[in-house]
Amino acid sequence: MPELLRLPEVAAGATTATLCDWLVRENQQYAASDVLATIETDKAVVDFTADSGGVLLRVLVPAGTEAQVGAPIALIARAGETVEDVDAVLAALTVKGGPVVAPPGSPATVPDRPNASPPPETLEPSAGTERSVVASGQEQDDRIFTSPLARRLAHDAGIAIESITGTGPNGRIVRRDVEMAIAGQRGGGSQKPSATPQSTGQVAPPDPMSPPAVILETPDWNAAESLDAGEIADVPHSRVRRAIALRLTESKQTIPHFYLRGSAQVDELLELRARLNETSPAKISINDFVIKAAACAHQAVPAMNVIWTADCVRKMATVDLGTAVATTIGLVTPVLHSVERMPISVVAATTRDFVERARQGRLYQHELEGGSSTVTNLGMYGTEEFAAIINPPQSSILAVGAVRMEPVVTKKGKVRPRALIRVTVSVDHRPIDGATAAQWMCAFLEALEQPIRLLV
Repeated sequence: MPELLRLPEVAAGATTATLCDWLVRENQQYAASDVLATIETDKAVVDFTADSGGVLLRVLVPAGTEAQVGAPIALIARAGETVEDVDAVLAALTVKGGPVVAPPGSPATVPDRPNASPPPETLEPSAGTERSVVASGQEQDDRIFTSPLARRLAHDAGIAIESITGTGPNGRIVRRDVEMAIAGQRGGGSQKPSATPQSTGQVAPPDPMSPPAVILETPDWNAAESLDAGEIADVPHSRVRRAIALRLTESKQTIPHFYLRGSAQVDELLELRARLNETSPAKISINDFVIKAAACAHQAVPAMNVIWTADCVRKMATVDLGTAVATTIGLVTPVLHSVERMPISVVAATTRDFVERARQGRLYQHELEGGSSTVTNLGMYGTEEFAAIINPPQSSILAVGAVRMEPVVTKKGKVRPRALIRVTVSVDHRPIDGATAAQWMCAFLEALEQPIRLLV
């Protein structure tokens, strides 16, 4: 029996999303884990994969349309199932308030294509054309399957998307294919993308059974063309920028922030880091020690490891901390889970993996959710200290400045140069009192000044 395919909740708390593109066409069969469509939320564009094999009978929500989460977006059936009257089936399944079905053949409806998709091994890319030819000589349609990020990268590089050979599922053009084409263009020759992602130096595609990968889409402000004197440019708000604006405005309006500042002498930490990096497979940064010290402080003061909800103060069993990552398309905060159980080398490896995949647009939705606090570090830019805005529903955020050599009066009254780091913690006063935050700050600074405790 055919059934309605509904718009999934790809991001926690999202009520609407935009269906960017259909990658499966009407009357086309698909297999389990095939990408059916790409869906844009306020923060990202994600791949919507099939739970099981079937056939797409009718598109109900065309590409580029915003829909409510849970609303029907297509009519599907089991593979091999014959449906003679699709309209009658839709009439029987339509519920009150359901979407208007676009008439067949209208611009809003994806055109038909053959029922069965040929096996990948029977496809041969044809040179200089937009279509592929099956071994039997039968031509497929001219539709080119590509991720939104790949299409944008190709456009920015001035490369015709039709000239790129896709190595993704069903020949879909993905980011690594465009990057190989760009590299070939710069090298003065044409390079055919390899189906092996390791050859491009990129992270391997996720397992089909994994949650959908997040592809972040927003204008790159640093890459914008320079303006002549007296000129101005209006860049329309992207969904990502609107989401950031709304979320942070809501945070400052609804969360009563208070701030505590402190400084720690980190000479021992720098020496320990240097010794560890002589043998550690993953190079350890100062920020890795900061994350580990914050987890240690959360264990020492469990009352900080909480979040505020409408009905209660929720206590966390593990220390889950976000780490702010700046990318060309905006700030993202992937979350490290159970940091208290992680050796410092694992913290370093996990954080580095997050940074690399964030800049490649390959984070997963579940990696951007959860946590009771976030660490944001601007020390690499020479910033001495700053205060950050809490990322709801978290209850605090730690802002970390640069390590600087400063004169310090010792206990014996002598002035000595010491490596100092200044931090500011922003705290939600609803679940956390000032005394609790002060105890946490003491525990955190002690952990930084006695870094050997972070290795236990």
